[in-house]
Amino acid sequence: MCIPTVDMVLTGQNIRRLRVQAGLTVASLQKILGFSSPQAIFKWQRGDTLPTVDNLVILAAVFKVRVDDILVVTVDPALKI
Repeated sequence: MCIPTVDMVLTGQNIRRLRVQAGLTVASLQKILGFSSPQAIFKWQRGDTLPTVDNLVILAAVFKVRVDDILVVTVDPALKI
């Protein structure tokens, strides 16, 4: 069985696309999430980091999608268990 992994860069691009599609700025999303600065959102969009599970749930609600629609999962056939 191959091990699935989250593609951080593609997930970040997806978060940006969904944010723009929802008509939200980074600042408005920052306010919704209650962050004191927008740095985490920029890191997500660049693919440097991933949102925590609780923030993924909030993003899914804000974007009106499932968590699975935010994450981009790939399978590398070389990685097997």
